[in-house]
Amino acid sequence: MAADYSPTVRRRRLDSELRRHREKAGKKIGEVAEYLGCRHSKISRIENGHGSISPGDVRLMLDLYGVQGVEADRLVQAARESRVRGWWHSYGDVLPGWLATYVGLEAEAATSRTYEGEVITGLLQTKEYARAVTAATVVPRTEDQVDRQVMLRMKRQERLHSSRPISLWAVHSEAALRRPVGGRPVMRDQLTHLLEISELPHVNVQVLPIAAGEHPAMVGPFTVLEFHEESDPDVVYVETPVGGLYMERESEIAGYTCVFGRLREMALSPEQTTSFVGKIIKEL
Repeated sequence: MAADYSPTVRRRRLDSELRRHREKAGKKIGEVAEYLGCRHSKISRIENGHGSISPGDVRLMLDLYGVQGVEADRLVQAARESRVRGWWHSYGDVLPGWLATYVGLEAEAATSRTYEGEVITGLLQTKEYARAVTAATVVPRTEDQVDRQVMLRMKRQERLHSSRPISLWAVHSEAALRRPVGGRPVMRDQLTHLLEISELPHVNVQVLPIAAGEHPAMVGPFTVLEFHEESDPDVVYVETPVGGLYMERESEIAGYTCVFGRLREMALSPEQTTSFVGKIIKEL
C-alpha cells in the first residue's frame, strides 16, 4: 500500500460521490434511508463525512441511483478501502477523534500551507521540542502518553521524506522562533533543524517579523490542505486547545487562501528567513 494512502481521504471522496449520484438521480435523503431501512440521520452523516458505510450499503444505494457496471464496482471498492485502518489508529490511546481526522487527511495531502504564531509547525519539530510543547498543554498526561504523542508527530514527518512527499509552505511569526521552548539548547537545535529541513525542494519556510505590524492572521493559526485528485476538495483546519474545526466551503477556502497569500507577501522571503533564523541561533 502506498505510503501516502489514507482511508480518511478515500471515505471523504466516496461520501462526496455518493451525494453527487443521489442528487443526479433526483432522490431525497429520506427515500434513501427508507430503501436501506435506516434512519435519515445516518445518510446525512455519511454524505457529510461523519459516518462509515459498508460495501453492501454502497451497492444498495447505487442500485437505487441507477449506477451500474464499472462505476458501481469502483465505488464499492472505495468503500472497502475506506474501512481499512490507517497507521495512526495504532495511536488511538493518545489521538482524539477530531485530531485523527486531520492526521488522516494530512497523510495523503499534496500540499500543506500553514501559519503558526506561537510554535514551530508540527511537521518541522524536533523530538525534544515536540516533547516540551506536548508537556506544556493543560490536559493531564503521563510521561508515557507524552512519549506516544511525540512518536506520533515524528511518524507524521515521514511524509516529508516519502517517494511522493507532501509540499509544505510554512509561515511562522517571529514570536514562534524566539520563544525558548524547552530551554535555550532545545530551541537552538530546533532552529538549526528548521534551516536544514528548509533546504528540501518541497519545503518553504518564511518568518513574519514582529516589525511587520498588524496582519490578517492575528486571530490564530490555520492550515490549508490540498489534494492530488480534483475530486478531493481543499480543507481548512483550525486547531484549538480542546478540538479542531474543519472548513470546506469554497468561500472559506478562498478566504483562508487569500489570508495565506497576504502573509507570504508580508513575511521575509525564504532566503531572508535563512539569514534571520541564523542570527537568532547565534543569540541563543
